[in-house]
Amino acid sequence: MGRWRPLAATAPMHLLAFELSTEACSVAVWSDGAVRARHEVAPRRHAELALPWAEALLAEAGLARAQLDAIAVGRGPGAFTGVRLGISIAQGIALALDRPIVPVSTLAVLARGAHDGAPARVLAAIDARMHEVYAGAFALDATGHVTALDAERVGPADAVVLPGGLPGDAPWRGVGTGFAA
Repeated sequence: MGRWRPLAATAPMHLLAFELSTEACSVAVWSDGAVRARHEVAPRRHAELALPWAEALLAEAGLARAQLDAIAVGRGPGAFTGVRLGISIAQGIALALDRPIVPVSTLAVLARGAHDGAPARVLAAIDARMHEVYAGAFALDATGHVTALDAERVGPADAVVLPGGLPGDAPWRGVGTGFAA
Protein backbone atom coordinates (compact mmCIF):
# COMPACT_ATOMS: atom_id res chain seq x y z
CA MET A 1 0.00 0.00 0.00
CA GLY A 2 2.15 2.88 -1.09
CA ARG A 3 5.19 3.72 0.96
CA TRP A 4 4.66 4.11 4.69
CA ARG A 5 6.91 6.85 5.99
CA PRO A 6 6.54 9.73 8.44
CA LEU A 7 5.48 13.07 7.00
CA ALA A 8 7.78 15.99 7.59
CA ALA A 9 6.14 18.66 9.73
CA THR A 10 6.88 21.43 7.29
CA ALA A 11 4.49 23.84 5.60
CA PRO A 12 2.83 23.93 3.18
CA MET A 13 0.96 20.66 3.53
CA HIS A 14 -1.53 19.32 1.01
CA LEU A 15 -3.54 16.17 1.78
CA LEU A 16 -6.31 14.33 -0.04
CA ALA A 17 -8.49 12.22 2.28
CA PHE A 18 -11.12 9.52 1.73
CA GLU A 19 -13.52 8.06 4.32
CA LEU A 20 -15.72 5.41 2.72
CA SER A 21 -16.16 2.82 5.48
CA THR A 22 -19.74 3.74 6.49
CA GLU A 23 -22.95 4.65 4.68
CA ALA A 24 -21.51 8.16 4.33
CA CYS A 25 -19.10 9.01 1.56
CA SER A 26 -16.58 11.70 2.53
CA VAL A 27 -13.72 13.23 0.57
CA ALA A 28 -11.64 16.18 1.72
CA VAL A 29 -8.63 18.25 0.72
CA TRP A 30 -6.45 19.91 3.36
CA SER A 31 -4.38 22.71 1.87
CA ASP A 32 -2.29 24.85 4.19
CA GLY A 33 -4.81 24.57 7.00
CA ALA A 34 -7.91 25.15 4.87
CA VAL A 35 -10.31 22.22 4.46
CA ARG A 36 -12.60 21.66 1.52
CA ALA A 37 -14.90 18.66 1.80
CA ARG A 38 -17.82 16.77 0.30
CA HIS A 39 -19.96 14.50 2.45
CA GLU A 40 -23.16 12.64 1.69
CA VAL A 41 -24.97 9.67 3.17
CA ALA A 42 -24.95 7.67 -0.04
CA PRO A 43 -25.09 3.90 0.49
CA ARG A 44 -23.71 1.95 -2.49
CA ARG A 45 -22.63 5.16 -4.32
CA HIS A 46 -19.12 5.62 -2.93
CA ALA A 47 -17.39 4.31 -6.08
CA GLU A 48 -19.44 6.72 -8.18
CA LEU A 49 -18.76 9.79 -6.01
CA ALA A 50 -15.27 9.54 -4.50
CA LEU A 51 -13.00 10.25 -7.47
CA PRO A 52 -15.13 13.00 -9.09
CA TRP A 53 -15.37 14.72 -5.69
CA ALA A 54 -11.60 14.45 -5.25
CA GLU A 55 -10.99 16.06 -8.64
CA ALA A 56 -13.49 18.85 -7.92
CA LEU A 57 -12.00 19.56 -4.49
CA LEU A 58 -8.46 19.67 -5.86
CA ALA A 59 -9.65 22.12 -8.54
CA GLU A 60 -11.40 24.29 -5.92
CA ALA A 61 -8.18 24.35 -3.89
CA GLY A 62 -6.15 25.21 -6.99
CA LEU A 63 -4.01 22.11 -6.53
CA ALA A 64 -2.62 19.67 -9.04
CA ARG A 65 -2.40 16.03 -7.97
CA ALA A 66 1.40 16.32 -8.09
CA GLN A 67 1.25 18.94 -5.31
CA LEU A 68 -0.22 16.48 -2.81
CA ASP A 69 2.08 15.48 0.05
CA ALA A 70 0.11 12.40 1.13
CA ILE A 71 -3.16 10.52 0.79
CA ALA A 72 -5.17 9.90 3.97
CA VAL A 73 -7.72 7.11 4.17
CA GLY A 74 -10.19 5.84 6.73
CA ARG A 75 -8.86 2.38 7.63
CA GLY A 76 -12.06 1.37 9.36
CA PRO A 77 -13.52 -0.26 11.21
CA GLY A 78 -16.56 -0.30 9.01
CA ALA A 79 -18.16 -1.98 6.03
CA PHE A 80 -15.66 -4.28 4.33
CA THR A 81 -16.56 -3.08 0.84
CA GLY A 82 -16.20 0.59 1.79
CA VAL A 83 -12.90 0.06 3.61
CA ARG A 84 -11.58 -1.94 0.66
CA LEU A 85 -12.70 0.72 -1.82
CA GLY A 86 -11.18 3.58 0.19
CA ILE A 87 -7.85 1.81 0.61
CA SER A 88 -7.80 0.80 -3.07
CA ILE A 89 -8.41 4.37 -4.22
CA ALA A 90 -5.81 5.76 -1.80
CA GLN A 91 -3.29 3.10 -2.79
CA GLY A 92 -3.79 3.75 -6.50
CA ILE A 93 -3.32 7.50 -6.14
CA ALA A 94 -0.39 7.11 -3.72
CA LEU A 95 1.41 4.68 -6.00
CA ALA A 96 0.83 6.82 -9.09
CA LEU A 97 2.15 9.93 -7.34
CA ASP A 98 4.79 8.18 -5.20
CA ARG A 99 3.24 9.62 -2.04
CA PRO A 100 2.73 8.08 1.40
CA ILE A 101 -0.60 6.82 2.69
CA VAL A 102 -1.82 7.97 6.10
CA PRO A 103 -4.28 5.44 7.59
CA VAL A 104 -6.76 6.98 10.03
CA SER A 105 -9.17 5.26 12.41
CA THR A 106 -12.76 5.84 11.39
CA LEU A 107 -13.78 5.80 15.05
CA ALA A 108 -11.10 8.36 16.03
CA VAL A 109 -12.31 10.72 13.30
CA LEU A 110 -15.89 10.25 14.50
CA ALA A 111 -14.78 11.02 18.07
CA ARG A 112 -12.90 14.14 16.89
CA GLY A 113 -16.18 15.44 15.49
CA ALA A 114 -17.49 15.69 19.07
CA HIS A 115 -14.87 18.31 19.97
CA ASP A 116 -16.41 21.57 21.19
CA GLY A 117 -13.32 23.21 22.69
CA ALA A 118 -13.49 21.48 26.06
CA PRO A 119 -11.76 18.27 27.16
CA ALA A 120 -14.03 15.25 26.88
CA ARG A 121 -14.09 11.48 26.76
CA VAL A 122 -15.92 10.07 23.75
CA LEU A 123 -17.39 6.68 23.00
CA ALA A 124 -17.59 6.41 19.21
CA ALA A 125 -19.76 3.58 17.91
CA ILE A 126 -20.74 2.50 14.41
CA ASP A 127 -23.51 0.03 13.63
CA ALA A 128 -21.79 -3.17 12.45
CA ARG A 129 -25.12 -4.84 11.61
CA MET A 130 -26.38 -8.14 13.00
CA HIS A 131 -26.85 -6.57 16.47
CA GLU A 132 -23.17 -5.60 16.79
CA VAL A 133 -21.25 -2.33 16.90
CA TYR A 134 -17.70 -1.17 16.29
CA ALA A 135 -16.72 0.87 19.35
CA GLY A 136 -13.76 2.88 20.55
CA ALA A 137 -13.16 5.11 23.58
CA PHE A 138 -11.15 8.29 23.13
CA ALA A 139 -10.01 11.34 25.09
CA LEU A 140 -10.14 14.78 23.51
CA ASP A 141 -8.03 17.58 24.92
CA ALA A 142 -8.94 21.26 24.68
CA THR A 143 -7.25 21.53 21.27
CA GLY A 144 -9.16 18.54 19.87
CA HIS A 145 -6.21 16.13 19.92
CA VAL A 146 -7.56 12.56 20.03
CA THR A 147 -6.03 9.82 22.18
CA ALA A 148 -7.31 6.23 22.19
CA LEU A 149 -8.20 5.09 25.71
CA ASP A 150 -8.63 1.44 24.81
CA ALA A 151 -8.51 -0.90 21.80
CA GLU A 152 -11.24 -0.58 19.19
CA ARG A 153 -13.65 -3.50 19.37
CA VAL A 154 -16.55 -5.16 17.62
CA GLY A 155 -19.27 -7.01 19.47
CA PRO A 156 -22.84 -6.92 20.77
CA ALA A 157 -24.04 -3.40 21.52
CA ASP A 158 -25.10 -4.34 25.03
CA ALA A 159 -21.58 -5.64 25.79
CA VAL A 160 -19.81 -2.31 25.24
CA VAL A 161 -18.08 -1.23 28.45
CA LEU A 162 -16.38 2.10 29.07
CA PRO A 163 -12.74 1.74 30.07
CA GLY A 164 -12.26 2.08 33.80
CA GLY A 165 -9.53 3.62 35.91
CA LEU A 166 -9.13 6.70 33.77
CA PRO A 167 -7.79 9.93 35.23
CA GLY A 168 -9.74 13.15 34.93
CA ASP A 169 -13.33 14.10 35.23
CA ALA A 170 -14.10 15.06 31.65
CA PRO A 171 -17.66 14.10 30.73
CA TRP A 172 -18.44 11.16 28.45
CA ARG A 173 -20.10 11.79 25.11
CA GLY A 174 -21.44 9.29 22.63
CA VAL A 175 -21.31 9.67 18.85
CA GLY A 176 -22.16 7.50 15.88
CA THR A 177 -24.75 5.24 14.34
CA GLY A 178 -23.96 2.48 16.85
CA PHE A 179 -26.16 4.10 19.47
CA ALA A 180 -29.27 3.26 17.46
CA ALA A 181 -28.18 -0.40 17.61
